[in-house]
Amino acid sequence: MARAIWTGYITFGLVSVPVGLFSATSEHEVDFHQFQRGTSDRIRYKRVNERTGREVDYDKIVKGHEVGGGEYVIVEPEELEDIAPGRSRSLEISRFVDLDEIDPIHFQKSYYLAPSEEDNTSSYALLRDALAKTNRTGIASFVMRGKEYLAAIRADGKVLVLETMFFADEIRDPTETGKLPAKSSGGKQLAMATDLIEAMSGTWRPQDYHDSYTERVKKLVETKRKGKEVVISEDAPEPTKSDDLVAALRASVEAARARRNGKSPAKKTAGTKKAAAAKSPAKKKPAAKKTTTKKAAGKTTTTAKKSSSAAKKSSNAAKKSAAAKKTTTRKKAA
Repeated sequence: MARAIWTGYITFGLVSVPVGLFSATSEHEVDFHQFQRGTSDRIRYKRVNERTGREVDYDKIVKGHEVGGGEYVIVEPEELEDIAPGRSRSLEISRFVDLDEIDPIHFQKSYYLAPSEEDNTSSYALLRDALAKTNRTGIASFVMRGKEYLAAIRADGKVLVLETMFFADEIRDPTETGKLPAKSSGGKQLAMATDLIEAMSGTWRPQDYHDSYTERVKKLVETKRKGKEVVISEDAPEPTKSDDLVAALRASVEAARARRNGKSPAKKTAGTKKAAAAKSPAKKKPAAKKTTTKKAAGKTTTTAKKSSSAAKKSSNAAKKSAAAKKTTTRKKAA
């Protein structure tokens, strides 16, 4: 059975519900230790007094807050507990709000709240059922591990779920990320983007998703353990250019609709597009041949004209020669 990481009371109005807080999630990351490269020597961290260089036991360590000029105010753990009297054991609901009003960006981590005393399970069930019926969530605050948390308590089936939340001043301004684009131009691109979203829409099934990166890390470790060569074949995607956006959206919509209908969409690779682009100019070659033929015909015509001109010149020369002969013959006869 899981162990509660915090126990206390949910209080709203004059009602108090004893509960225990349990982690609702667990991560499955692959654990790594640190080693000095080229050796099997582990790297260790120690709490060391920076002045003496000696290691300090944990129970002899206190907290200090810098107030400027290199000065610190030392605070004991007991002093931190004393300034939150009663709150460390109380989940005080100050307001009930509509669950849909809360921006998910405020949610931090999920916990289960379970009744901690069997004699008071009826009050737990009453709060849970009332929250489910009204679709409300209780906004509360509590102190855990020396820190105050804002929390949202909501019903989820048979259990109450507590979501720790960020305070308003902990949410950063999105403009800090840089200049954000204005409204899109809309038109055909927006229509196709909307079609793509509709084609890819479906019901939320969390079991359809899994941590593929952790699986690849485990495979990497196992491959190296067996002494095999590690092959990385996946390339990072390239950003879609604005002039290719419509074509990319159209192809994406077709692929999404094909998957929805249970068909395997035809894969269009960049190589295919390049090949198609390379083939396009080839279709214009016959026109080039016609032009060449016309040029050749032009040359033939020019040659023919030159031959005709030469023939005329030869004819005129022959006539002049015949006339000259006649003149000579007349002179002799005289």
